[in-house]
Amino acid sequence: MKGDFNKIVNGKTPVLVDFHAEWCGPCKAQSPIIKELAKEVNGKVRIIKIDIDKNQAIAQRYGVRGVPTLALFKEGKIVWRQSGVQSKAQLVGIIAQHT
Repeated sequence: MKGDFNKIVNGKTPVLVDFHAEWCGPCKAQSPIIKELAKEVNGKVRIIKIDIDKNQAIAQRYGVRGVPTLALFKEGKIVWRQSGVQSKAQLVGIIAQHT
């Protein structure tokens, strides 16, 4: 994770966090969806990926027990969170609700 996680999620721009792991099959399925989403919502939402094995303290702080887990932060608070693979349409809708 590059940068300071707290600084990023506490910023003015909403942040979609993709908690994932290298060994996780569903995470590999979620990854191209996240890349497509990033192109579509560029500027409205910042998207970051957190490897739970490399960033265990962050994963523990937010109680991430399953991957992938996606969480949308707005000014430091989680406004939406869901485990499991999410479609691009679902994510676009969630982002629209919270931006």
